[in-house]
Amino acid sequence: MNSPLELMLQQAVQAFQSGNFNTAEVTLSRILLAHSKNLPALHILGLIKASQSKHKEAAELLKRAVRLSPNDPSLQYNLAKALQDAGADKDSLPHHKKAIGLSPNNHEAWLNYGKSLARLKFDDEALAAFTKALRLRPDYAEALLNIGATLKELKRYDEALSYADQALGFNPNLTEALSNKGVAYKALKRYDEALASYEKAISLNPDSPDAWTNRGILFNELKRYDEALASYEKAISLNPDSPDAWTNRGVSYQELKRYDEALASYEKAISLNPNFDYLLGNYVHIKLLVGKWNRLDTETRLLAEKVHSNKKITSPFALLSIIDSPALHFEASKIWANDKAPPNFSLPPIPKTVGHKIRIGYFSADFGNHPVSFLTAELFELHDTSQFELYAFSLRKNEEVDIQLRIKKSFSQFFDVHNKSDKEVAQIARDVGIDIAIDLGGFTSHNRPGIFSFRAAPIQMSYIGYLGTMGAKYFDYLIADPTLIPPNAQQYYSEKIIYLPSYQVNDSKRKISDKVFTREELGLPKEGFVFCCFNNNYKILPTTFDSWMRILKAVDASTLFLYADNEWSEANLKKEAEKRGINSQRLVFGKRVSLDDYLARYRVCDLFLDTSPYNAGTTASDALWTGIPVITLSGQAFPARVASSLLNAIALPELITQTPAEYESLAIRLATNPNELNQLKKKLADHRLTTLLFNTPLFTKHLEMAYTKAYECYQAGIEPDHLYIENSN
Repeated sequence: MNSPLELMLQQAVQAFQSGNFNTAEVTLSRILLAHSKNLPALHILGLIKASQSKHKEAAELLKRAVRLSPNDPSLQYNLAKALQDAGADKDSLPHHKKAIGLSPNNHEAWLNYGKSLARLKFDDEALAAFTKALRLRPDYAEALLNIGATLKELKRYDEALSYADQALGFNPNLTEALSNKGVAYKALKRYDEALASYEKAISLNPDSPDAWTNRGILFNELKRYDEALASYEKAISLNPDSPDAWTNRGVSYQELKRYDEALASYEKAISLNPNFDYLLGNYVHIKLLVGKWNRLDTETRLLAEKVHSNKKITSPFALLSIIDSPALHFEASKIWANDKAPPNFSLPPIPKTVGHKIRIGYFSADFGNHPVSFLTAELFELHDTSQFELYAFSLRKNEEVDIQLRIKKSFSQFFDVHNKSDKEVAQIARDVGIDIAIDLGGFTSHNRPGIFSFRAAPIQMSYIGYLGTMGAKYFDYLIADPTLIPPNAQQYYSEKIIYLPSYQVNDSKRKISDKVFTREELGLPKEGFVFCCFNNNYKILPTTFDSWMRILKAVDASTLFLYADNEWSEANLKKEAEKRGINSQRLVFGKRVSLDDYLARYRVCDLFLDTSPYNAGTTASDALWTGIPVITLSGQAFPARVASSLLNAIALPELITQTPAEYESLAIRLATNPNELNQLKKKLADHRLTTLLFNTPLFTKHLEMAYTKAYECYQAGIEPDHLYIENSN
């Protein structure tokens, strides 16, 4: 005769098998109160808790069962699955392995093992596990789905599409496979097919927030922002707790310059997941852009801690203006490059060729109305075409404005590759036979380091657009000068440094408009000293602003002339001035004007005050070109030393300061000593065309010497090393 315990257990099993989980749960709980180590009760109650999505409770019960019977494959399998469903993928791994060891032909065990590996970003190991599951069951649609998803994460998009199609062949209603196809098509710039995939996924499952979010991301890339926002709104209505949808909604608002709505979206996303990939850095960047400085110290410390811990918390570009640390910039670049554009070896090694001119490829999204084009236009014109062939690769569709038409004339071929995939662009460069590929954008907007991950050329360099390391081993060189990267800072760069006598190229043909602005039409007072800074608003940190306000306080009737990027920045900076005891009317904001008029506008200014730790670059050389001295505060990292590089190149090192007190003191002294300032302006005028900074032919000669030296080292089989180009003036 069965014992009372056995009878209760039978009743519980029968209730469980018939789907009467409540009755089974009550009975099993009574059994465990009396017999805490009853293995069947622990196991079945664990399964019931899992079915109720109480995964942590399920895992605790199943752990107790596994301790009683560690070699039961079903127990190990169910515990691994419960831990996985509870989000404890790392803890689940040993139990996945044990389950597989005890039952190696269990295709579901291999699949679940792969899922945990994939979530932990062990993509290669996950791929192997999914492939094993598929071998055990060749018609396993979910294995095909996950192989495709993992290949997508590995940026192997063509293969990802193939596996997604195979999965859909077994199950045409797999909306996740359709969404994965959309992501792969988007990465391959096959936008129509991407949209068709998302639309199909939505038609099959209109309640899929992921499909709606991915559709929005595609529309955002296509600059169809209204449709992007509508897609995000739908995704949010389906899942209000999705940080992905809220974050991407913020990205679209950011593109539309609706910064208040962008910040609100980012804040909501942070409340849902403060560690969402790259979110916090972007959020702080937009706060700086609008002059919103609350919690900045706390957020800065948090960013530093997360980057030190190898977390995907900020884009490299956003960090440049927030923290002056070459070590942190290096870490952030490595994190981003490894995640977004890891080395890709799907193209074969590039064979060496000889007997032709050195073929130079310039890659940029900014062949249009952009500072990079304004700086480089004359360089392209002056290249020695008897030694070099020039090719341009335009990564963004730009309007054919005057500067682009001028630039196009300098190149043997101008490739518009904005609608080509990274791999396709790299292949075009290889087909042309590019010897040296120069990335003019780095980690700035619309640029694509992924092209270089395929090796577009045997020699790859970074220059001018991004002020720091790319953190990727496939970039061989970074072009700089001794001011920007002292020898003790080389450790913070993945590239070898090409040291030119001066760093920044300039266009010595730039015209300054004949227009004579009056102070009144610019909103400036008729009398008094005019300080200026036309840097982007995100470069203005509270520490810099504090210095500016102390300078205004010390110089009677002085005014600070700034660039107004947006209405929120203007309003917030005026409030910050009032907080520091300065009448907000002493801050005047200039609007965007044509380049010629912008340069002419400098004539009403007396002295340019730089920002730190992200210095003026193009704006500093603009000021110097128009005869306005620039005071800078030198820092540690590349962007914090750019203005110092410019001042050294124009032989005005006396304008480089090392502390905020020194910076303020020099500004006040020059503003209150007209004779000293006039002497400085005369020196600047004398140096403008006789020193390195605006000597574009000499700069071009130095750069070509660097290209030739790097090419000769490559041909000789010499590994890249730091190169030093002497001034040949």
